[in-house]
Amino acid sequence: MFKTLVASTAVALMLTGGVQAETIGIAMPTKSSARWISDGAAMVKQFEEAGYETDLQYAEDDIPNQLAQIENMITKGVDVLVIAAIDGTTLSNALENAHFADIKVIAYDRLIRDSEYVDYYATFDNFKVGVQQATSLVDGLKERFGDGPYNVELFGGSPDDNNAYFFYNGAMSVLQPLIDAGTVVIVSGQTGMEKVGTLRWDGAVAQARMDNLLSAYYTDKKVNAVLSPYDGLSIGILSSLKGVGYGSGDVKMPIVSGQDAELQSVKSIIAGEQYSTIFKDTRELARVTVGMVNALVNGTEPEINDTKTYDNGKKIVPSYLLEPVAVDATNWKEILIGSGYYEESQF
Repeated sequence: MFKTLVASTAVALMLTGGVQAETIGIAMPTKSSARWISDGAAMVKQFEEAGYETDLQYAEDDIPNQLAQIENMITKGVDVLVIAAIDGTTLSNALENAHFADIKVIAYDRLIRDSEYVDYYATFDNFKVGVQQATSLVDGLKERFGDGPYNVELFGGSPDDNNAYFFYNGAMSVLQPLIDAGTVVIVSGQTGMEKVGTLRWDGAVAQARMDNLLSAYYTDKKVNAVLSPYDGLSIGILSSLKGVGYGSGDVKMPIVSGQDAELQSVKSIIAGEQYSTIFKDTRELARVTVGMVNALVNGTEPEINDTKTYDNGKKIVPSYLLEPVAVDATNWKEILIGSGYYEESQF
């Protein structure tokens, strides 16, 4: 049985004449990424407009901190937990505690693994994100460097984030046939998430790895493209490339992908540095999440559109997948300004 029955709540309201708002605990990973700040703000706004109270906490990519925040929310008696996990494999005990406290759990954008107590998952089509990243990379290569072969390096996301594997596998579904055909050459030979993953999505780590790749493998050849799964990594990768002269004189900037349409990266696209990004509208993800919570609070089934993709090791988590959108210099204004996600004055 969910925490409060709608009927008994209605009776209590009639007796007291007051409204006891449900409280939603929102656990976000970090404020170091503009994307997560947008997510938190969008959820608080939409939950409060729907009549809920919110408890929003950021853990600054510190796993014990996030665990403590979630346990505290459980102790305080939140009605639903919405969790974007730092490490999707570390929350099993906390979620078991939530279950026995009759608190429903929604995994937000990042799948929580190894727990049967994840009730629903709200996210984007993460495999498609990778497909779009690699497709834009190939389009950019043809546009800037002709028919190939192309020298390409691969970066992956954080190995403790389940999404990183979907992004990588989606991208490789496009790139692997070109690698097999010799059209795309991974000069370093570094492939697979165990070699190309970037812990905590850290841009400084990505920049250091790009520095090492350039010094070890590109003293006598040029890199044509870098697959980057996230704008924060792309910025670090671009800093490394610019540091050795790419994008200046007659040395063409490699094609660099990204994700999340962060403001700095959109400006980089406009400036002709980063080639593309993937826009995931956090307002829409918040809307879906609020809808899930509404359904749970009212004892009905949340709307989902996927019951096959996301196996967390304990169960298939019923999910709602939103559509990502590829953004580059040709369409950024139409998509990002046109949707109201950014104001033109920000550029």
